Amino acid sequence: MAVPIIKHIRAFTVRGGGADYHDQGEGHWIDDNISTPMSKYPAYRESRQSFGINVLGSLVVEVETDTGVKGISVTTGGEIGAFIVERHLARFVEGRKVTDIELIWDQMFNGTLYYGRRGVVLNTISGVDLALWDLLGQVRGEPVHAMIGGAVREQQPFYATGARPDLAKEMGFIGGKLAVQHGPAQGAEGMRRELDRLALMRDRVGPDFWLMFDCWMSLDVDYATRLALAAQAYGLKWIEECLPPDDYWGYAALKRAVPTGMLVTTGEHEATRWGFRMLLDMDCCDFIQPDVGWCGGLTELLKISAIADSHGKMVIPHGSSVYSYHFVMTRHNSPFAEFLMMAPKADAVIPMFSPLLEGEPVPRDGHLSIGALDQPGFGVTLAADANLARPYTH
Repeated sequence: MAVPIIKHIRAFTVRGGGADYHDQGEGHWIDDNISTPMSKYPAYRESRQSFGINVLGSLVVEVETDTGVKGISVTTGGEIGAFIVERHLARFVEGRKVTDIELIWDQMFNGTLYYGRRGVVLNTISGVDLALWDLLGQVRGEPVHAMIGGAVREQQPFYATGARPDLAKEMGFIGGKLAVQHGPAQGAEGMRRELDRLALMRDRVGPDFWLMFDCWMSLDVDYATRLALAAQAYGLKWIEECLPPDDYWGYAALKRAVPTGMLVTTGEHEATRWGFRMLLDMDCCDFIQPDVGWCGGLTELLKISAIADSHGKMVIPHGSSVYSYHFVMTRHNSPFAEFLMMAPKADAVIPMFSPLLEGEPVPRDGHLSIGALDQPGFGVTLAADANLARPYTH
């Protein structure tokens, strides 16, 4: 039987939710007083959208075989990503066998190396890679998890990232991660408010529920260390992404300085096996948090995970819904996973990519069953009414 050939690749953009989950309406918790590297500027403190976190929009990649079978993916990249797909990456994809995923990845990465390595280019490569895995699953009639080794557990437990860990506990999640709202620019008063919020949530959820801080690259080593030491009294489980991604030396120092038993994590904005090798070789963190839509796609995430496994470290991907669900179900070093609360008040479990994708499963009582991932590919389709635009062609 002949292996299908990829005939077309197309790139679309869309606004409002979806992969660019920061592109939400007014009043959403994900854009409300969250500490960022821009918080030192008063004009950009109260809203992340004020400094442009939502400017890219979502990138939708579609690949199609010569027999009419399609695979899709969604990531962040917008028009810039669409241009890269249509005007550059298409040459490495069209005309290839659907099984040529490793070859395509290597050519995309090396072909963009002079202007890529991270950021939007890697987001875009990730999107193409995920679409290729979805396509291969459609051709074979298999879910992605079956093609990368098969499930190692029947159910996956999740923690929730959102503004209300107390509600997350009621929904059955194993923990709740809060976005830090105050950084070094807010001084001692800001730290006091942060600890008061943590204390309130600890009182509401009891002693055994996990509570964590997501710092979104907004602190420095000194502030993060003092925050970690003070938060020990409230049983903080880990402190996440405190520093800029390139400050490997700072992360190593922070890991040495936090209280015994508290974890230091990072990796959401890291990319490729080489970036994560640096984090692991320098002992910068207790586990890593790659985003499969940004780090290089599933092809690269499998390599990153192998490196982490050789260091005895867990891989707990950042969000990503179905694109990470299929991965974590197959890895012993991914014993739990993250669920991003996309409800504006973090008071309901709704799909991360809603309303862009259909068929997207969500955890029930804080757990996801392998049976929810039994459709070919990643098991999702584009919504029929998705307002897609194709800004470039080739």
